[in-house]
Amino acid sequence: MKISALQAGFKLDHIALETTKKKRLANFYKKIMGMDYFVNKDGDMVCIGPLRKLIIKDGINNKLSFAGFSCRSENDLKLFKSYVTSNKVKILDFINPYFKEKTFSISDPDGNIISFGVGLNESQKFNGILNGPLQHLTFSSSNVERFQKFYSEKLGFKITDIVIHDNGTLATSFVTSNHEHHTLACFKANKVGIDHHSYEVGQWNFIRDWCDHFSKYDIKLSWGPGRHGPGNNLFVFIRDVDNNWIELSAELETVHDRGIKKWPQAEKTLNLWGKGILRS
Repeated sequence: MKISALQAGFKLDHIALETTKKKRLANFYKKIMGMDYFVNKDGDMVCIGPLRKLIIKDGINNKLSFAGFSCRSENDLKLFKSYVTSNKVKILDFINPYFKEKTFSISDPDGNIISFGVGLNESQKFNGILNGPLQHLTFSSSNVERFQKFYSEKLGFKITDIVIHDNGTLATSFVTSNHEHHTLACFKANKVGIDHHSYEVGQWNFIRDWCDHFSKYDIKLSWGPGRHGPGNNLFVFIRDVDNNWIELSAELETVHDRGIKKWPQAEKTLNLWGKGILRS
């Protein structure tokens, strides 16, 4: 028996970012994003908040080291691995230490390392910290068609929305591995790698609370408030000290049984309320 990523119900569990200044970046996420951190035996700085985890590693600024998606059980993980290997996707030697045993990893066509596993049981308590589970990861790529084909056909993510250039090529693809509108997305752009990572705060008033929190530390919004067309979510963006783009999202659409929505590559698609930031 085999099951797809969507059938397994994967959610984004953590991401690992590279940097030349680990402590500076970790301190940003501690103060601004409400995440405690510790240094593990490998020298990684592990930032943890309520339902959000970010690993900070030595390396190149603004580079994703890997991302981890978790499912409900080891049995679902086993069935999903059968699905992946039956589609002739190579399993990497890399073992993600931030999952339970039997985790496995793959590399997508752009070289992004994605791990799948069962999450660790972490019992830390976080009092008075603003809500904001890690929710989705967005890439940039020169070939969105290839991204979409790989994640939908090889891994079994569901395509929810696509954004199309006038010439018919893909500008953006949104795919999901659960009931949320997207857990991964990809924009067409000149650079290859991470575009942004996003935290789903729940409701509009929590975006207000996060923005008030940012203001206390003189963190200016780099985009928003606004509302995306695909996903229909409210949003604001800030940048961390390495210039990584962070989204705070609210009221993201839930998707069950509907077809793929198509959108034009236009400013209003990116922001129904005002200024849109087009990647291509």
